[in-house]
Amino acid sequence: MKRRSWMSEDHIAFQDTVRSFLDTELKPRMEELRRKGLIPHELWTRAGELGILGASIPEAHGGSGLARSFDAVTFLEQTRMGDSGWGISVHGFVAHYISAYGTEEQKQRWLPGLATGERIAAIAMTEPEVGSNLQGVRTTAVADGDAYVINGSKIFITNGQVANLVCVVAKTDSSAGARGVSLIMVETDEAPGFKRGRNLEKLGMKRSDTSELFFEDVRVPKSNLLGGVEGQGFVQLMQQLDWERLTIGILAVGTCERALEVTKTYVDERKVFGKRVMDMQNTRFKLAEAATLTEVLRTFVDSCIEDYDGGDLTRERAAMAKWWGADTQCKVVDECLQLFGGYGYMMEYPIAEMYADSRAQKIYGGTNEIMKEIIARGIDVGGSR
Repeated sequence: MKRRSWMSEDHIAFQDTVRSFLDTELKPRMEELRRKGLIPHELWTRAGELGILGASIPEAHGGSGLARSFDAVTFLEQTRMGDSGWGISVHGFVAHYISAYGTEEQKQRWLPGLATGERIAAIAMTEPEVGSNLQGVRTTAVADGDAYVINGSKIFITNGQVANLVCVVAKTDSSAGARGVSLIMVETDEAPGFKRGRNLEKLGMKRSDTSELFFEDVRVPKSNLLGGVEGQGFVQLMQQLDWERLTIGILAVGTCERALEVTKTYVDERKVFGKRVMDMQNTRFKLAEAATLTEVLRTFVDSCIEDYDGGDLTRERAAMAKWWGADTQCKVVDECLQLFGGYGYMMEYPIAEMYADSRAQKIYGGTNEIMKEIIARGIDVGGSR
């Protein structure tokens, strides 16, 4: 991975740590974990020991207190190595919610465990009949004495099979629309009535456990209400979406770079009709187009990372990073797969896995169609911003 404009010497040192960990701990087990469909707890705790999970968690709460751009290094290295399934990013999103909105007691209770990997986090947002329409969630959290009683179900939950700290999006006031949404933390080891459904079989991202979750009269203390005030969940989620969407753009950059790398190696070695595939003009033109798209995406995402660290990233630019990143990733990977010919369709070649993994990028984090709507709302008729 080339050095980015936003990378300091500290970023470079952190990059070396992440790369060494992934190459020695995850890469040798890629096929095994793809078949298992989840990342075992020991890899989470090992990542925690090296400071990877807690990079952007404040020092006062067990982390390293670094900028979010250090997490960007992790995501780029993860895709460089060839994986897009491990839900490290989602784990970090939950930590950011707690760090931004939690009470001091909540931060002290949960963040150190997230930094070490003792706790694994998930966000229970999407519902079977509602999708990601947060205002329409049907899961309820009804106050009962000093507890909330949670009832409902969730689907497509990343880390759902392994998470022991779940941030549940629920209605504490079913009559108040978005203002009735709250975030409630469920410690699953202490939650009778909580059940995990099956590990869903997906088109791609096979190492990521993605699950149904069920809540049947699950009682949690009122002290688990994130921030301690009801009705703040919708705002809390919206305020964190810019980083989540930028993360999708970051993952797209890493995937495009890896796709170009493995394709260049293949066409340099593969011969057809007595000459290298690389010697054919169409091959060179297709690689030139893919390399240009990747460079444009990389440059834009780099500027968004700088803006985020500086507190200047707008909602529209975050949506652009998500939409353009996901769209570009799918285009680049598709063109690269074509240069493999029939072998590109075989799962023994990494480009096939990248192709299957890439499609979800257009869906989660808000569909690409929603991203275009967000961008359009920020544009004046006259073109001024």
